Amino acid sequence: KEANGAMRYSVSLLLKEPIGSLRSYQLDEPALLQEGAGERVRGKVRFMRTDRGIWVTGVLETWAPGACSRCLRQLRTRLRLFIDEEYVPTLDILTGVPREVPERAEGTFTIDEHHVLDLTEAVRQYTVVDIPMKPLCRRGCLGLCPVCGADRNETHCTCQEAPSDARWTPLLGLRGRSGSYDAPAR
Repeated sequence: KEANGAMRYSVSLLLKEPIGSLRSYQLDEPALLQEGAGERVRGKVRFMRTDRGIWVTGVLETWAPGACSRCLRQLRTRLRLFIDEEYVPTLDILTGVPREVPERAEGTFTIDEHHVLDLTEAVRQYTVVDIPMKPLCRRGCLGLCPVCGADRNETHCTCQEAPSDARWTPLLGLRGRSGSYDAPAR
Protein backbone atom coordinates (compact mmCIF):
# COMPACT_ATOMS: atom_id res chain seq x y z
CA LYS A 1 0.00 0.00 0.00
CA GLU A 2 1.31 3.42 -0.91
CA ALA A 3 -0.07 4.98 2.26
CA ASN A 4 1.67 7.52 4.42
CA GLY A 5 -0.78 7.17 7.31
CA ALA A 6 -4.51 7.02 7.80
CA MET A 7 -6.21 7.84 4.49
CA ARG A 8 -3.03 9.37 3.03
CA TYR A 9 -1.71 7.96 -0.27
CA SER A 10 1.44 8.72 -2.19
CA VAL A 11 0.36 9.28 -5.81
CA SER A 12 3.68 10.33 -7.34
CA LEU A 13 3.90 7.21 -9.53
CA LEU A 14 0.26 7.49 -10.65
CA LEU A 15 0.77 11.16 -11.61
CA LYS A 16 3.59 10.05 -13.98
CA GLU A 17 1.39 7.46 -15.70
CA PRO A 18 -0.89 8.05 -18.72
CA ILE A 19 -4.41 9.43 -18.36
CA GLY A 20 -6.83 6.65 -17.43
CA SER A 21 -4.36 4.71 -15.25
CA LEU A 22 -6.02 3.21 -12.18
CA ARG A 23 -5.21 2.21 -8.61
CA SER A 24 -7.64 0.60 -6.15
CA TYR A 25 -7.32 0.47 -2.39
CA GLN A 26 -9.22 -1.24 0.40
CA LEU A 27 -9.74 1.22 3.20
CA ASP A 28 -10.07 0.21 6.85
CA GLU A 29 -8.75 3.15 8.81
CA PRO A 30 -9.54 5.02 12.00
CA ALA A 31 -10.78 8.51 11.27
CA LEU A 32 -11.51 11.49 13.44
CA LEU A 33 -14.80 12.52 11.85
CA GLN A 34 -16.16 14.82 14.55
CA GLU A 35 -14.58 16.50 17.56
CA GLY A 36 -13.50 13.73 19.91
CA ALA A 37 -15.41 11.04 17.99
CA GLY A 38 -13.25 8.46 16.27
CA GLU A 39 -14.83 5.82 14.04
CA ARG A 40 -13.49 3.38 11.49
CA VAL A 41 -13.98 4.06 7.81
CA ARG A 42 -14.17 0.97 5.62
CA GLY A 43 -14.63 0.47 1.92
CA LYS A 44 -12.94 0.61 -1.43
CA VAL A 45 -11.60 3.64 -3.29
CA ARG A 46 -10.35 3.92 -6.84
CA PHE A 47 -7.88 6.52 -8.08
CA MET A 48 -7.87 7.36 -11.80
CA ARG A 49 -5.31 9.61 -13.47
CA THR A 50 -6.97 12.52 -15.30
CA ASP A 51 -5.52 15.30 -17.41
CA ARG A 52 -5.57 17.59 -14.34
CA GLY A 53 -4.88 15.23 -11.45
CA ILE A 54 -6.49 12.22 -9.76
CA TRP A 55 -10.20 11.36 -9.76
CA VAL A 56 -11.22 9.53 -6.59
CA THR A 57 -14.37 7.40 -6.47
CA GLY A 58 -15.46 4.93 -3.87
CA VAL A 59 -18.05 3.60 -1.49
CA LEU A 60 -17.18 3.88 2.18
CA GLU A 61 -19.03 2.98 5.36
CA THR A 62 -18.71 4.46 8.81
CA TRP A 63 -20.76 5.14 11.92
CA ALA A 64 -21.65 8.56 13.30
CA PRO A 65 -22.45 9.04 16.98
CA GLY A 66 -25.45 11.15 17.95
CA ALA A 67 -28.68 11.33 19.92
CA CYS A 68 -32.24 10.42 18.99
CA SER A 69 -34.11 13.60 18.09
CA ARG A 70 -37.20 12.43 20.02
CA CYS A 71 -36.02 10.63 23.17
CA LEU A 72 -32.38 11.83 23.33
CA ARG A 73 -31.04 8.26 23.67
CA GLN A 74 -27.44 7.94 22.46
CA LEU A 75 -27.15 6.13 19.14
CA ARG A 76 -24.79 5.37 16.28
CA THR A 77 -26.00 5.93 12.73
CA ARG A 78 -24.58 3.82 9.92
CA LEU A 79 -23.51 5.98 6.98
CA ARG A 80 -22.74 4.94 3.43
CA LEU A 81 -20.56 7.52 1.68
CA PHE A 82 -20.26 7.74 -2.11
CA ILE A 83 -16.99 9.59 -2.74
CA ASP A 84 -16.60 11.29 -6.12
CA GLU A 85 -13.94 14.02 -6.15
CA GLU A 86 -11.04 15.26 -8.24
CA TYR A 87 -7.74 16.09 -6.54
CA VAL A 88 -5.31 18.42 -8.30
CA PRO A 89 -1.56 18.61 -7.61
CA THR A 90 -0.01 21.78 -6.21
CA LEU A 91 3.36 20.98 -7.84
CA ASP A 92 4.15 19.68 -11.31
CA ILE A 93 5.34 16.07 -10.83
CA LEU A 94 8.09 16.34 -13.47
CA THR A 95 9.49 19.83 -12.93
CA GLY A 96 8.60 20.60 -9.30
CA VAL A 97 7.20 23.97 -10.39
CA PRO A 98 4.15 25.14 -8.40
CA ARG A 99 0.87 24.72 -10.30
CA GLU A 100 -2.13 27.01 -10.15
CA VAL A 101 -5.15 25.48 -8.46
CA PRO A 102 -8.24 25.69 -10.72
CA GLU A 103 -10.66 28.61 -10.51
CA ARG A 104 -13.08 26.78 -8.23
CA ALA A 105 -10.37 26.62 -5.57
CA GLU A 106 -12.89 26.91 -2.73
CA GLY A 107 -14.19 23.36 -3.26
CA THR A 108 -11.12 21.79 -4.84
CA PHE A 109 -9.14 19.11 -3.05
CA THR A 110 -5.40 19.23 -3.59
CA ILE A 111 -2.46 16.86 -3.63
CA ASP A 112 0.28 18.31 -1.42
CA GLU A 113 3.85 19.24 -2.40
CA HIS A 114 5.05 15.73 -1.45
CA HIS A 115 2.51 14.21 -3.89
CA VAL A 116 0.35 12.84 -1.06
CA LEU A 117 -3.39 12.63 -1.56
CA ASP A 118 -5.22 12.90 1.78
CA LEU A 119 -8.81 11.61 1.85
CA THR A 120 -9.46 12.74 5.44
CA GLU A 121 -11.18 16.07 4.67
CA ALA A 122 -13.33 14.63 1.87
CA VAL A 123 -14.48 11.78 4.13
CA ARG A 124 -15.24 14.27 6.91
CA GLN A 125 -17.28 16.48 4.57
CA TYR A 126 -19.22 13.55 3.10
CA THR A 127 -19.91 12.29 6.63
CA VAL A 128 -21.23 15.65 7.83
CA VAL A 129 -23.56 15.86 4.82
CA ASP A 130 -24.83 12.28 5.30
CA ILE A 131 -25.65 12.54 9.02
CA PRO A 132 -29.46 12.62 9.33
CA MET A 133 -30.87 15.96 10.52
CA LYS A 134 -33.24 14.22 12.93
CA PRO A 135 -31.85 10.76 13.72
CA LEU A 136 -34.17 8.28 15.42
CA CYS A 137 -33.26 5.39 17.69
CA ARG A 138 -36.04 3.43 15.97
CA ARG A 139 -38.77 4.21 13.45
CA GLY A 140 -41.69 4.47 15.94
CA CYS A 141 -39.88 6.31 18.74
CA LEU A 142 -42.48 7.99 20.97
CA GLY A 143 -40.09 10.56 22.41
CA LEU A 144 -40.23 12.38 25.71
CA CYS A 145 -43.35 13.65 27.50
CA PRO A 146 -43.34 17.45 27.13
CA VAL A 147 -44.74 17.83 30.66
CA CYS A 148 -42.78 15.43 32.92
CA GLY A 149 -39.92 14.43 30.58
CA ALA A 150 -40.56 10.67 30.89
CA ASP A 151 -39.37 8.48 28.05
CA ARG A 152 -42.64 7.36 26.43
CA ASN A 153 -40.86 4.30 24.99
CA GLU A 154 -40.27 2.95 28.51
CA THR A 155 -43.24 4.18 30.52
CA HIS A 156 -46.76 5.49 30.06
CA CYS A 157 -47.19 8.77 31.87
CA THR A 158 -50.60 10.22 32.77
CA CYS A 159 -49.68 13.83 32.18
CA GLN A 160 -52.14 16.09 30.44
CA GLU A 161 -50.66 17.97 27.54
CA ALA A 162 -50.45 21.67 28.23
CA PRO A 163 -53.41 23.54 26.77
CA SER A 164 -52.63 25.21 23.50
CA ASP A 165 -52.30 28.93 23.23
CA ALA A 166 -55.77 30.54 22.92
CA ARG A 167 -54.63 32.44 19.85
CA TRP A 168 -54.67 29.11 17.93
CA THR A 169 -58.37 28.45 18.70
CA PRO A 170 -59.74 29.82 15.39
CA LEU A 171 -57.35 27.63 13.42
CA LEU A 172 -57.93 24.56 15.59
CA GLY A 173 -61.66 24.98 14.92
CA LEU A 174 -60.97 24.18 11.26
CA ARG A 175 -59.75 20.73 12.23
CA GLY A 176 -62.28 17.94 11.79
CA ARG A 177 -62.92 15.20 14.37
CA SER A 178 -60.59 12.79 12.57
CA GLY A 179 -57.68 15.10 13.30
CA SER A 180 -57.23 16.12 9.70
CA TYR A 181 -57.78 19.58 8.39
CA ASP A 182 -60.67 20.06 5.99
CA ALA A 183 -60.44 22.75 3.38
CA PRO A 184 -63.15 25.37 3.75
CA ALA A 185 -66.01 25.14 1.22
CA ARG A 186 -66.02 27.80 -1.51
